[in-house]
Amino acid sequence: MGPVSRMSCSVRSAVPAVLCAAALALAATMLAPAPAAAQPQIIKLATLVPEGSVWDKSMRDMGAQWTAGTQGRVVLRVYPGGVAGDEPDLVRKMRIGQLQAAAVTTAGLANIDPAFNVFNIPMFFTSYPELYATLDKLTPVLKQRLEAKGFILLAWGHGGWVYFFTKQPVESAEGLRKTKMFVWAGDDQMVALWRELHFQPVPLAATDIMTALQTGMIDSYPTTPLLGLTLQWYRMTPNLVGMGLAPLVGGLVMTKQAWAKIAEPDRARILESCRRLEHKLEVEVPRQDTTAVAEMMKRGLKVNAVSGANATQFRLVAEEFANGMKGIRVPPDILELARRERDAYRQKSGAGTR
Repeated sequence: MGPVSRMSCSVRSAVPAVLCAAALALAATMLAPAPAAAQPQIIKLATLVPEGSVWDKSMRDMGAQWTAGTQGRVVLRVYPGGVAGDEPDLVRKMRIGQLQAAAVTTAGLANIDPAFNVFNIPMFFTSYPELYATLDKLTPVLKQRLEAKGFILLAWGHGGWVYFFTKQPVESAEGLRKTKMFVWAGDDQMVALWRELHFQPVPLAATDIMTALQTGMIDSYPTTPLLGLTLQWYRMTPNLVGMGLAPLVGGLVMTKQAWAKIAEPDRARILESCRRLEHKLEVEVPRQDTTAVAEMMKRGLKVNAVSGANATQFRLVAEEFANGMKGIRVPPDILELARRERDAYRQKSGAGTR
């Protein structure tokens, strides 16, 4: 056989081998298991807000937006009503990875960084516009402080304006001093400050308030009208001190570890839904607080007016609180920044007192 014939034979014998190899590769591809679908990033969020409340419903709506906006890559699970514990418990569980997020008040935020105690100073703010103007200036600094501790602030949450509810009528600071008042457990410095100013604080978990009212352990507590109505606490304390204490500021926070696992495009969608949540609460909560007072008054709540010398006395006590918290409960630079921005807003707007 000549060279040409030998080459033709080699080519003819090689073709079936190539086809066979291709067929085997195709079969292997067809028989190989399909790659598993990417598992969604589950974000477990716990909070004290009551199930079915405006806050709970708003967060669940936000969670639906997360799922839709990320095409199921991020899923939010909300655990309301304190089922995961009090706010210090929620912060601890985020730190150890049992939770990835929480919606907490400044009591929980201050458990992460004391700068948030600026919102706990009685009567420091007198109106929502004043609060929002100050908050705009404080937010970048507070976000940085949270990030340094391993948390991301996704949104502010607004709970309403805090008032004291009491079993017996109270119209003055002296009258309030005679009550056994709830304060958040775990904040020993704040408990000590209340005592220094001659009040009778009873440190408890927020989840124990109803039991403490029923047993007589406490007979006064600070909360917002909407929460007082939602939780039905006002039935045990049918009097409201008619002078606002402070805005109930809260925040939706996530651990940096969980946030880092979310792709950048999905983060942008999540932040947009968080902004919508923030705006909704800014609008809805003050309106519902007003409605809540009217509803409770229909059912027997008495609003005890505070005026004249009694109002002046309350403001003097509030200033004592501010001075007592400076440097110990609130970093001096944060307090000074908040005061400067608040006073600038007051001067610009001629804002009155609440």
